[in-house]
Amino acid sequence: MHPLAVGPEAGWLEGGGLSPNDARRAPADALFNPPAAFALLALAVWLAFFWQLGAVPLYDLDEGAFTEATREMLASGNFITPHRDGEPRYDKPVLIYWLQAASVSALGLNEFALRLPSAIAATLWLAALWGFTRSRVDATTATVAALIMAFGLQVAIIGKAAVADAVLNLFIALAFFDIYRWLENPRQGVLLRVYLWLGLGFLTKGPVAVFFPLLVSFAYCLSLARFRDWLRAVFAPLGWLVFIAVAGPWYLAIYLDDGPGFFRSFFLEHNVGRYGGVKHGHAGFPGYYFVMLPVVLLPFTGWFLRLLPMVRALWADPLDRFLLLWFGFVFVTFSFSDTKLPHYMVYGITPLFLLMARHRDALRSRWLAFGPPLSFMALLAALPLMLPLLAGQADRVHEQAMFAEGTQVLDWVYVLTTLAGLTTLLLLAYVPRIPVWQRLLLAGVVQTLVVFGALVPRVFAVMQAPVKQAALIARELDQPTVVFRTSMPSFSVYRDAITPQVDRPEPGELVFLRVDKLDDLAASRPDDALVILYRRGHVALVTFAGGGDG
Repeated sequence: MHPLAVGPEAGWLEGGGLSPNDARRAPADALFNPPAAFALLALAVWLAFFWQLGAVPLYDLDEGAFTEATREMLASGNFITPHRDGEPRYDKPVLIYWLQAASVSALGLNEFALRLPSAIAATLWLAALWGFTRSRVDATTATVAALIMAFGLQVAIIGKAAVADAVLNLFIALAFFDIYRWLENPRQGVLLRVYLWLGLGFLTKGPVAVFFPLLVSFAYCLSLARFRDWLRAVFAPLGWLVFIAVAGPWYLAIYLDDGPGFFRSFFLEHNVGRYGGVKHGHAGFPGYYFVMLPVVLLPFTGWFLRLLPMVRALWADPLDRFLLLWFGFVFVTFSFSDTKLPHYMVYGITPLFLLMARHRDALRSRWLAFGPPLSFMALLAALPLMLPLLAGQADRVHEQAMFAEGTQVLDWVYVLTTLAGLTTLLLLAYVPRIPVWQRLLLAGVVQTLVVFGALVPRVFAVMQAPVKQAALIARELDQPTVVFRTSMPSFSVYRDAITPQVDRPEPGELVFLRVDKLDDLAASRPDDALVILYRRGHVALVTFAGGGDG
């Protein structure tokens, strides 16, 4: 038998398919099989990735930085070197900017258009997961895995965000799926597809798109005594030609356009530097991902925890082993990184969706399943009570302003919505005769409705609506505008113009800044009167009246 084939002795029909247990429960799972499954998945995709897509302002720093680079790309006509507020932006390669630029060109400069590439990428990522699982296990498991993905908290967040992560994870998932297909049945077409996905991933976010597929496939082949197969795949000249043909032209073009700056900054500072040092203040403690992974997987945290006692049994199955290695190497690698962010775990949770779906019948404890989402929903319901306490501990002016705004937006509608969500989850926990995993999928729907229908709009109303309004005022006034010691690049997106950073504005210039910087700004021109044109929450738009040495 082929080392990757799963035979009847492992509980599965040769080549994948329905086990006897699957066959017995298939009639009860009709909703999760085509054609009903396609309608179910279409609804899930709309709710998870497209609903509310353009309903809230862009968030800073990440969405603002990506989208301002896209706006400047379209405004300047330079589609090689991304710029943010007139300065080269070396944080990421170019593909996400090209995708956003195409969307904006078709739909206009707005939140929906800027986020649309991520929503489409997340949809394709989900479709790839469904197709791979369908061919390796069965349609029911494929649909369940896709639903877990759609209603998972962190995936829904990046699927609605104008950043590179949904696009990157699409290509990482496609690469892993085709690596497994190639190891099952080595065909040149499949191997060349792997290199295509690696090249597109490298064009999206650089080395991370190649590092994990290479590392995991090495460990997996080593565990099966197939090291020669791995070497044959890794040293495939035609594969590397595909990779270079996809990623190489832009990397050459940016070198010719901008010199070595991108390579020095991106590869050394933003890749090696992130692993060996803290970037942008994103530090974390040694057990950071032990804490964050349960949050990233909400509301399916208990489902994941149920897999942990099964690891030894899972290791015996080739597909499960591949999935465990995929998740495990991502988790361990980023646990040792100095820069830590929750979305780094998304690189390794796609295999968990398949594992949870494949072994869904092992989830029988309602409290293991519903404890995490109930706790999360209770926390959301308690936020109006917690904000005044947090506000009392805040010692920075801009934080106090945001807490004050927050107490106003968390109104009775929010309270009723979160309490309704909490009540629904409690009822789902006690519904009889429906498998726990099916009830937990419904809990995912509830969580999505509450988070993106009630919580996110109010959070963005506090954090980003004042930035957007200040930018629109500055755009209407049409005067020279600068930023003072503040990093909120969405201001430039909404103003539709580059807004440079300065340490000493001139009289007559509009100055955008965070309110805790007002005293420093006034001190920069002590002989000029500071006039506040707009102030809301944590930001302000001001100017100086002439009279000093300016």
